[in-house]
Amino acid sequence: MDDHWNGQAGDTWVELGRLLDQQLHALGFEAQAALDLQPGERVLDIGCGGGETSIDLARAVSPGGAVLGVDISRTLLQQVAEPRVAALGLDIRFQVADAQTSDFGGGRFDAVFSRFGVMFFSDPTAAFANILQALKPAGRLAFVCWRGPSQNPHITAPFKAVEHLLPPLPPSDPLAPGPFAFADPERVRRILAEAGFGEIAIRPYDAQVGGWSLEDRMIIAQRMGPLAAVLRDNPDLRPQVQDTLAADLRRRMDADGKVGVDAAVWIVTATVPVPQQPQHGVHHHG
Repeated sequence: MDDHWNGQAGDTWVELGRLLDQQLHALGFEAQAALDLQPGERVLDIGCGGGETSIDLARAVSPGGAVLGVDISRTLLQQVAEPRVAALGLDIRFQVADAQTSDFGGGRFDAVFSRFGVMFFSDPTAAFANILQALKPAGRLAFVCWRGPSQNPHITAPFKAVEHLLPPLPPSDPLAPGPFAFADPERVRRILAEAGFGEIAIRPYDAQVGGWSLEDRMIIAQRMGPLAAVLRDNPDLRPQVQDTLAADLRRRMDADGKVGVDAAVWIVTATVPVPQQPQHGVHHHG
């Protein structure tokens, strides 16, 4: 997974970051609002990528607050995140780290946030148990993750539109790390509970996002998701795929010639249980 995010995927995000932020910003903001951040708080941003979320978080905890953005993609942190925040005067630091195993210091953070950064853990329970260690007692967690593929056609539709032109794909494991790994809310609840979190709440949120030009939507469809992988292995199919894909996307354009998409996500919140003080009663030893 590290190789993936420091190679192919990292490069794609560096190149397409502006378009992807345009899609994801409102969804991340909804999860951030659930944290109710206060000035002076310290926040850990998991899977911060190009740093857009870290900037939003840092503004919410200013003055006096601080954000640590972590990601396994050195490419994204060095090429996008660090230059982006350099002149902003916000207290943001970035660190190449794997949230499953890295030591972030015990009880350092008031809140942990992630915008689509937690569905790629190979051992999600261990990852969240590790994240819990970084939070203070009563610390808060909030993240946004995708609901199921059928509710997010913008991720699956480009592939479906051209599937008849492609070689058959092997069936995928719905629980494998990937965009839809947290589609089942009961699984998410179980993972968080086993990791030690309490007050777990999972609510659906729907939004219209994107609003891309046809050209931009074409680029994203061919560079991200299942279709991208097939085209990398079968470049000869690209011309045919592009024609069919463009026709399908034109049907989805609004009156302004933009291609918006319906996004369906979960907003997940939880807290670190505060240890109960033992009752000091009178003990009679008989």
